[in-house]
Amino acid sequence: MVYVYKKNDRETTENMIKRFTRRVQQSGVLVQVRKNRFAVAEKNKAARRKEALYKHKMRKEVDKLKKLGRFNEETFKELKKKIKKGE
Repeated sequence: MVYVYKKNDRETTENMIKRFTRRVQQSGVLVQVRKNRFAVAEKNKAARRKEALYKHKMRKEVDKLKKLGRFNEETFKELKKKIKKGE
């Protein structure tokens, strides 16, 4: 944590803010925060497997519906509900 405790003698508020800003930049806090800002935690093995099985089932059913000529948005939504419910 970066602190600027007191305003020095005859120091303006502007200068104090500049001093604080300089210390924050030198500490590297902003660099770390920006780097980790959009970081996504990795899924565990079970979650990855579950997701992969779901995608596999969906592709299989969508391909089957496309071959039969029955694929549209409504059937896709119903298929998603059906597969989610089955898990």
